[in-house]
Amino acid sequence: MAGLTHASPIADATIVPQKRERRFSPWRDAIRRFRRHRLAAISVVVLALLALAILVGPLLWRVPINEIDFTARLAPPSWDHPFGTDDLGQDLLSRMIYGGRISLAVGFAAMAVGLFCGTVIGAIAGISRGSVDAVLMWITDLFLSLPQLPLLLLVIYLFRDFLKGLVGPEGGVFILIVLVIGGFRWMPVARLVRAQFLSLREKEFVEAARALGASNMRLVVRHILPNALGPVIVAGTIDVAAAIIAESTLSFLGLGFPPDIPTWGRLLFDAKDYLDIAPHWALFAGGAIFLTVITINFIGDGLRDALDPRKVM
Repeated sequence: MAGLTHASPIADATIVPQKRERRFSPWRDAIRRFRRHRLAAISVVVLALLALAILVGPLLWRVPINEIDFTARLAPPSWDHPFGTDDLGQDLLSRMIYGGRISLAVGFAAMAVGLFCGTVIGAIAGISRGSVDAVLMWITDLFLSLPQLPLLLLVIYLFRDFLKGLVGPEGGVFILIVLVIGGFRWMPVARLVRAQFLSLREKEFVEAARALGASNMRLVVRHILPNALGPVIVAGTIDVAAAIIAESTLSFLGLGFPPDIPTWGRLLFDAKDYLDIAPHWALFAGGAIFLTVITINFIGDGLRDALDPRKVM
């Protein structure tokens, strides 16, 4: 037919390239927003360097933590002792490295205990209705109303000797402090998780899964809990800093680790009587606690902004 035109085979063979759309997952987008938070990004680097120094330090600085040199008592920082010495002539750098591992381990272990207990209790309360929710929240409010520091001191005083004999002096005190600090840090997490569950369980995707026959356990594990992890992660960073401060407080009061186990809090406790003649003893231990806590808090601020979908950065 005269009105029909035939396309050229060359034109048919020509394929116009299309640009591939870049897709960001929620977690990748959160990482991108976190990297734009300068204080949080710098804090991650500082905390990583601090943790690396604590882990690798014993391989590079091999001075024993209990080596006594009475001729170098309360010596200021020098080439032989970069952080100085204590009242027995023990090297403070080696004791700081050893104590840092214990302090950070206590902080992260207590955070894990608090997050686990708080997430479980908050999830059960948030997915349940009626008396179960009321009882769990009543228990949470009861623990929130208790004075934490006096109760911490009482529990450690009552059970410290028992766990020392059962596990050993270092392991027993470590387990006791982790359980006690973590056991008094789960309440805010539980209330936060419950609030998230109460909001998410009425969403359309949860109702759709429930209509398809999903059980409560599947709703919690596959649908609600992954969407509630953002605030929980932020709360976890705050718990690490709070646990480090709590362990330092207990050690400073003399109810933490034994004197021959140098945590940062114990170093502060031992240095309190020598502030006028050996200020370096307290400055290095206090500076390590301050630097660790402030970097963790900045990381928590960055995570809060990165995991908040309403935050525009």
